Amino acid sequence: MVSAPLTAFRPDAPSKDRLRLWIRLLRASRSVEADLRERLKTEFGSTLPRFDVLAALYREPEGMAMSDLSRFLLVSNGNVTGIVERLVADGLVVRSKRDGDRRASIVRLTASGAEIFARMAAAHEGWVDALLGGVGREEARHLAVMLKSFQSEWEE
Repeated sequence: MVSAPLTAFRPDAPSKDRLRLWIRLLRASRSVEADLRERLKTEFGSTLPRFDVLAALYREPEGMAMSDLSRFLLVSNGNVTGIVERLVADGLVVRSKRDGDRRASIVRLTASGAEIFARMAAAHEGWVDALLGGVGREEARHLAVMLKSFQSEWEE
């Protein structure tokens, strides 16, 4: 067994504060996510990954390539493909071939998909607002700015 010298464990080190912050962020995120998953399932018969795909497509009315969609969602193409296939079967999404490339598909919401997502998104926003109700507007803005350094290339 390899162990670090006791001098490496400094309870007052800045790294400990950052570690505690990460753990609190993780716990808060998991708690909110668990609540949202349950509400989406109960209220809309949906899953969070399904909601995420609909949300990404809602932001891009002209549609997205499957590869762009998976990159935006930070998941594998295989994960997105299964969700998209179910959304197509439910009439919420259509898939078409990209001009000049028979292998690449463009995915976009149907009118029904956009309508259903708009209802889901309104409920989702209300749920998040209630779950984070203890955080004031200025605090929320400040935290969002601070956490922006972790944004992906798709976030604004």
